[in-house]
Amino acid sequence: MSRRLVLITGASSGIGLAFARTYAAHGWDVAVTARRADRLEKLVEEIRLRFGVEAHALPADLADPATPEALQKSLLALGRAVDGLVNNAGYGQSGGFIATSLEQHQAFLRVMMLAPMELTHRFLPGMIEQKFGRIINVASLAGFLPASPGDPLYGPVKTFLTRFSQSLHLEMRDHGVHVSALCPGFTYTEFHDAVGASKLSKAIPEWAWMGADEVAREGYVAAEANRAACVPGAPNKAAAALLKVLPDDWTMEFTSGQLRKLQR
Repeated sequence: MSRRLVLITGASSGIGLAFARTYAAHGWDVAVTARRADRLEKLVEEIRLRFGVEAHALPADLADPATPEALQKSLLALGRAVDGLVNNAGYGQSGGFIATSLEQHQAFLRVMMLAPMELTHRFLPGMIEQKFGRIINVASLAGFLPASPGDPLYGPVKTFLTRFSQSLHLEMRDHGVHVSALCPGFTYTEFHDAVGASKLSKAIPEWAWMGADEVAREGYVAAEANRAACVPGAPNKAAAALLKVLPDDWTMEFTSGQLRKLQR
């Protein structure tokens, strides 16, 4: 095929779905994966009809350790190389560290951290060989926070994705492979309802929110420009800059205080 192919994880909704449409609009073929097969099928049908490119649905659960290899084999069976990779799949946990089972924590780390690392390791050699590649790891503004209670693994994992992307960005400078971390703030998706954070969502002013399509477009532009990290939206950029200079003790107390107010 003359068109490039991008693999997008967590593509059944939100930012992942927006990335699928964004890449298709720029003439890329897309392969999308997520657990909800029905949504993936609707998405690939829409992409084929709307953009005239190839689209492939690959339903899978990244919590399964066998999934990254299975995805690679599925694409090989289609005769396609992966030119772009968007590691977007993710979710949050609520209820606290001890109240969440060890198995749930392990599955969370596999989806959020180990799977992106493994998928990158599996597809990066082909990108290096052809001297072309695009890798976007969807991190979060939460990765700039020193800590927050209730979901103690989420922020650290997003920090890992950002630093991992920056390091790989430097390593790939001479290989034609662009690596970027996308660090959005509050984004209109199903994410907050899924983790039971609808009350928190309502407390955030409207100006602080972005649409998933806008976030994906900024992420695409950042990857094409080979920017190591992208914080979309002026309010988020300002928040990220502020978090870099404020003492950790201050931000920890502020975050904890805001959560206590919302829990009353």
